[in-house]
Amino acid sequence: MPSTLELVADLVNLIAVLLAARNSVHTWSTGILGCLLFGWLFFGAQLYADVTLQGFFIITSAMGWWAWLHGNAGTQLPVSRTAPGTLAWMAALAVVVALAYGALLHHFTDAYAPLVDSLVLTFSVLAQLLLMRRRLENWYAWLLVNTLAVPLYASRELYLTAGLYTLFWCNAWYGMYCWRRELREAATPLAGQEPA
Repeated sequence: MPSTLELVADLVNLIAVLLAARNSVHTWSTGILGCLLFGWLFFGAQLYADVTLQGFFIITSAMGWWAWLHGNAGTQLPVSRTAPGTLAWMAALAVVVALAYGALLHHFTDAYAPLVDSLVLTFSVLAQLLLMRRRLENWYAWLLVNTLAVPLYASRELYLTAGLYTLFWCNAWYGMYCWRRELREAATPLAGQEPA
């Protein structure tokens, strides 16, 4: 049976992720609270890379909140794409860091599934950095993270959280759809305007 902490953490984080898919700036403030709760939950489950990740999310959520409101020369950031080469080196770096951090956790802590937990950490960092800049590709990274996280959390008997990450996986598809539509609409000139 899920703990009260897991129930509340899951609910708050579900709201934050749904707000992200809807491209709402309120995703950031809600996410900060959710990260505090998840940090506490994951510490109890010996998922230390996930605890580290929650600290990262708290800091980057504050930065993302500011960037979404003011990061485009004082105006709101638009949804955009990431260059394929940039995405490739970011993904390669995420794998290398996951291998190194997973090895550290394996040798120096009692961490459970340190490599998978570290992959969740590093690709979540990648996804969060892309989300902060309103890059469409953040949703692909979240799909990978959620695919890894569901069995990891289920294996620690965090079944409600595993179910939540299944919903996050579905939400990543929804977010990708919404953000693609927004990109298409931004590229379509208004009636009477010349295309850029």
